[in-house]
Amino acid sequence: MATYAFIHGAGGSAWDWHLVAAALCERGHRTVTVDLPCEDDSVGLAGSADVVADAVVAAVGAPTDLVVVAQSLGGFTAPLVCERLPVDLMVLLAAMTPVPGEAAGDWWANTGHGQVFGDMAEWDEVELFSHDVPVALQEESLLHRRDQSGTPMAEPFPLPAWPDVPTRYLLCRDDRLFPAEWNRRVVQDRLGITPVEIPGSHCAYLSQPTLIADHLHAFWTDLHP
Repeated sequence: MATYAFIHGAGGSAWDWHLVAAALCERGHRTVTVDLPCEDDSVGLAGSADVVADAVVAAVGAPTDLVVVAQSLGGFTAPLVCERLPVDLMVLLAAMTPVPGEAAGDWWANTGHGQVFGDMAEWDEVELFSHDVPVALQEESLLHRRDQSGTPMAEPFPLPAWPDVPTRYLLCRDDRLFPAEWNRRVVQDRLGITPVEIPGSHCAYLSQPTLIADHLHAFWTDLHP
């Protein structure tokens, strides 16, 4: 079976993945979640400040049969982990898709997000991120929210190319932050792959955990029939 290493998004926590991780453990897989140092203004993506990917590497250890799974801003970190560890598969869930030299803060304009989305300030946080998540989970998730430093938003993505690792993308059709029609194009243009589409909001890890675990398991078994 595989080891799944989960990377949360901006201001998130290891808790975000607890339902997906539990569903994978029921299938016999090992899972690793970690609280990234997202509040620390000294932490970036490149050079001596690159401890975000290092935090994932330290938590994972040196397993074989490794799958790295990332959501939202975690799409900037997952490729860096793939440069540090032997990764069999990378899976992006409603994740950002950087190109070399691009800062996360520039990604929005570079992908034309504002042209299809408009002003994020007009949205209520729940309506934007987790409108399909059960109310009890929405309330619990607020207890696990953390501040997000702006440092990683300003630093260029340091890799010269996307890692030579099989990559899958789970696109959430009900994602209001990353509208489906726009994101299909972005994923195709930047990764050259057709995303697998599932129902769910930007926080589908809370609203569709079993379905996500099903796909993660299937992606693995497709590589290891």
